Amino acid sequence: MASEDRHISPYTFQEKLWRMLWAIVQATLFRYSFHTWNRWRIFLLNSFGAEVDPTCIIRRTVKIECPWNLTVGPNSCLGDGVIVYCLGTVTIGDRVSISQYAHICAGSHDYNQEDMPLLRPPITIEDDVWLATDSFVGPNVTVGEGAVLGARSVAMSNLDPWTIYSGNPAVLLKSREKQGK
Repeated sequence: MASEDRHISPYTFQEKLWRMLWAIVQATLFRYSFHTWNRWRIFLLNSFGAEVDPTCIIRRTVKIECPWNLTVGPNSCLGDGVIVYCLGTVTIGDRVSISQYAHICAGSHDYNQEDMPLLRPPITIEDDVWLATDSFVGPNVTVGEGAVLGARSVAMSNLDPWTIYSGNPAVLLKSREKQGK
Protein backbone atom coordinates (compact mmCIF):
# COMPACT_ATOMS: atom_id res chain seq x y z
CA MET A 1 0.00 0.00 0.00
CA ALA A 2 1.34 3.41 -0.92
CA SER A 3 1.98 5.73 2.00
CA GLU A 4 -0.41 8.36 0.59
CA ASP A 5 -3.28 5.80 0.76
CA ARG A 6 -2.85 5.57 4.54
CA HIS A 7 -4.06 9.14 4.91
CA ILE A 8 -7.39 8.73 3.12
CA SER A 9 -10.16 9.39 5.60
CA PRO A 10 -12.96 6.84 5.99
CA TYR A 11 -15.36 9.79 6.32
CA THR A 12 -16.90 11.79 3.51
CA PHE A 13 -16.67 15.57 3.58
CA GLN A 14 -20.39 15.71 4.51
CA GLU A 15 -19.83 13.32 7.46
CA LYS A 16 -16.91 15.41 8.66
CA LEU A 17 -19.03 18.55 8.45
CA TRP A 18 -21.98 16.98 10.33
CA ARG A 19 -19.64 15.57 12.98
CA MET A 20 -18.12 19.02 13.52
CA LEU A 21 -21.53 20.72 13.72
CA TRP A 22 -22.81 18.06 16.13
CA ALA A 23 -19.68 18.43 18.29
CA ILE A 24 -20.38 22.17 18.63
CA VAL A 25 -24.07 21.64 19.45
CA GLN A 26 -23.32 18.81 21.88
CA ALA A 27 -20.64 20.85 23.69
CA THR A 28 -22.94 23.86 24.10
CA LEU A 29 -26.71 23.65 23.65
CA PHE A 30 -26.89 19.98 24.68
CA ARG A 31 -24.33 19.92 27.51
CA TYR A 32 -25.37 23.17 29.18
CA SER A 33 -29.14 22.59 28.98
CA PHE A 34 -31.12 22.40 32.20
CA HIS A 35 -31.09 19.07 34.00
CA THR A 36 -34.78 18.40 33.30
CA TRP A 37 -34.78 19.46 29.64
CA ASN A 38 -34.88 15.94 28.19
CA ARG A 39 -37.17 16.93 25.35
CA TRP A 40 -34.77 19.71 24.32
CA ARG A 41 -31.88 17.23 24.15
CA ILE A 42 -34.07 14.75 22.26
CA PHE A 43 -35.03 17.54 19.84
CA LEU A 44 -31.34 18.30 19.24
CA LEU A 45 -30.51 14.63 18.69
CA ASN A 46 -33.45 14.13 16.34
CA SER A 47 -32.47 17.29 14.45
CA PHE A 48 -29.20 15.53 13.65
CA GLY A 49 -30.93 12.40 12.37
CA ALA A 50 -31.36 10.32 15.53
CA GLU A 51 -34.68 8.62 16.22
CA VAL A 52 -35.19 9.11 19.95
CA ASP A 53 -38.67 8.69 21.42
CA PRO A 54 -39.92 11.77 23.32
CA THR A 55 -40.53 9.67 26.47
CA CYS A 56 -36.80 8.98 26.92
CA ILE A 57 -34.51 10.45 29.54
CA ILE A 58 -31.22 11.61 28.06
CA ARG A 59 -28.90 13.16 30.64
CA ARG A 60 -26.99 16.28 29.62
CA THR A 61 -23.60 14.65 30.27
CA VAL A 62 -24.20 11.86 27.73
CA LYS A 63 -21.70 11.83 24.86
CA ILE A 64 -22.99 10.65 21.50
CA GLU A 65 -20.93 10.35 18.34
CA CYS A 66 -22.78 10.38 14.99
CA PRO A 67 -26.35 10.68 16.34
CA TRP A 68 -27.78 9.93 12.89
CA ASN A 69 -26.88 6.28 13.61
CA LEU A 70 -28.87 6.16 16.88
CA THR A 71 -32.38 4.86 17.55
CA VAL A 72 -33.84 4.80 21.09
CA GLY A 73 -37.27 3.35 21.92
CA PRO A 74 -39.88 4.63 24.40
CA ASN A 75 -39.18 4.99 28.12
CA SER A 76 -35.46 4.31 27.84
CA CYS A 77 -32.80 6.17 29.80
CA LEU A 78 -29.19 7.14 29.09
CA GLY A 79 -27.61 8.06 32.43
CA ASP A 80 -24.90 10.55 33.33
CA GLY A 81 -21.61 10.12 31.50
CA VAL A 82 -22.87 7.42 29.13
CA ILE A 83 -20.88 7.20 25.90
CA VAL A 84 -22.70 6.05 22.77
CA TYR A 85 -20.11 5.76 20.00
CA CYS A 86 -22.39 5.31 16.99
CA LEU A 87 -19.98 4.85 14.11
CA GLY A 88 -22.23 1.94 13.18
CA THR A 89 -25.94 1.83 13.94
CA VAL A 90 -26.93 1.59 17.58
CA THR A 91 -30.50 0.47 18.23
CA ILE A 92 -31.77 0.71 21.81
CA GLY A 93 -35.16 -0.82 22.51
CA ASP A 94 -38.02 0.09 24.83
CA ARG A 95 -37.64 0.46 28.62
CA VAL A 96 -33.84 0.13 28.50
CA SER A 97 -31.80 1.53 31.38
CA ILE A 98 -28.21 2.44 30.58
CA SER A 99 -26.56 3.45 33.85
CA GLN A 100 -23.93 6.10 34.40
CA TYR A 101 -20.62 5.83 32.57
CA ALA A 102 -21.64 2.82 30.48
CA HIS A 103 -19.96 2.74 27.07
CA ILE A 104 -21.56 1.46 23.87
CA CYS A 105 -18.96 1.21 21.11
CA ALA A 106 -20.12 0.52 17.53
CA GLY A 107 -16.72 1.08 15.95
CA SER A 108 -13.48 -0.84 15.62
CA HIS A 109 -10.61 -1.54 13.23
CA ASP A 110 -9.70 -4.60 11.17
CA TYR A 111 -6.40 -5.52 12.79
CA ASN A 112 -5.88 -8.28 10.20
CA GLN A 113 -5.08 -5.67 7.56
CA GLU A 114 -1.93 -3.58 7.53
CA ASP A 115 -3.81 -0.28 7.26
CA MET A 116 -6.34 -1.34 9.96
CA PRO A 117 -9.41 0.10 8.19
CA LEU A 118 -12.31 1.42 10.22
CA LEU A 119 -15.20 -0.97 10.85
CA ARG A 120 -18.69 0.19 11.76
CA PRO A 121 -20.56 -2.90 13.00
CA PRO A 122 -24.01 -2.42 14.57
CA ILE A 123 -25.10 -2.87 18.16
CA THR A 124 -28.63 -3.90 19.13
CA ILE A 125 -29.90 -3.57 22.67
CA GLU A 126 -33.32 -5.17 22.88
CA ASP A 127 -36.26 -4.21 25.15
CA ASP A 128 -36.13 -4.28 28.97
CA VAL A 129 -32.32 -4.43 29.21
CA TRP A 130 -30.24 -2.95 32.02
CA LEU A 131 -26.62 -2.04 31.36
CA ALA A 132 -25.22 -1.32 34.82
CA THR A 133 -22.66 1.31 35.83
CA ASP A 134 -19.46 1.45 33.80
CA SER A 135 -20.37 -1.55 31.64
CA PHE A 136 -19.09 -1.86 28.06
CA VAL A 137 -20.85 -3.25 24.99
CA GLY A 138 -18.58 -3.85 22.03
CA PRO A 139 -19.15 -3.81 18.27
CA ASN A 140 -21.51 -6.27 16.58
CA VAL A 141 -23.14 -7.32 19.87
CA THR A 142 -26.83 -7.98 20.46
CA VAL A 143 -27.99 -7.70 24.07
CA GLY A 144 -31.06 -9.93 24.27
CA GLU A 145 -34.41 -8.83 25.67
CA GLY A 146 -34.41 -8.52 29.45
CA ALA A 147 -30.68 -9.17 29.86
CA VAL A 148 -28.67 -7.50 32.63
CA LEU A 149 -24.99 -6.65 32.21
CA GLY A 150 -23.45 -6.08 35.65
CA ALA A 151 -21.37 -3.12 36.76
CA ARG A 152 -17.98 -2.83 35.05
CA SER A 153 -18.73 -5.86 32.88
CA VAL A 154 -17.64 -6.20 29.25
CA ALA A 155 -19.87 -7.73 26.56
CA MET A 156 -17.90 -8.58 23.41
CA SER A 157 -20.35 -11.25 22.27
CA ASN A 158 -24.14 -11.58 22.27
CA LEU A 159 -26.02 -11.80 25.57
CA ASP A 160 -28.96 -14.20 25.78
CA PRO A 161 -32.44 -12.89 26.64
CA TRP A 162 -33.56 -12.81 30.27
CA THR A 163 -30.14 -13.59 31.71
CA ILE A 164 -27.68 -11.86 34.03
CA TYR A 165 -24.03 -11.45 33.04
CA SER A 166 -21.01 -10.12 34.89
CA GLY A 167 -17.24 -9.89 34.50
CA ASN A 168 -14.62 -9.18 31.87
CA PRO A 169 -15.36 -10.85 29.59
CA ALA A 170 -18.98 -11.11 30.70
CA VAL A 171 -20.06 -14.60 31.73
CA LEU A 172 -23.54 -15.92 32.36
CA LEU A 173 -24.39 -15.88 36.07
CA LYS A 174 -28.00 -16.99 36.01
CA SER A 175 -31.30 -16.63 34.26
CA ARG A 176 -33.69 -13.83 35.11
CA GLU A 177 -37.42 -14.22 35.46
CA LYS A 178 -39.25 -12.72 32.52
CA GLN A 179 -41.23 -9.68 33.60
CA GLY A 180 -44.85 -9.18 32.54
CA LYS A 181 -45.69 -6.14 30.47
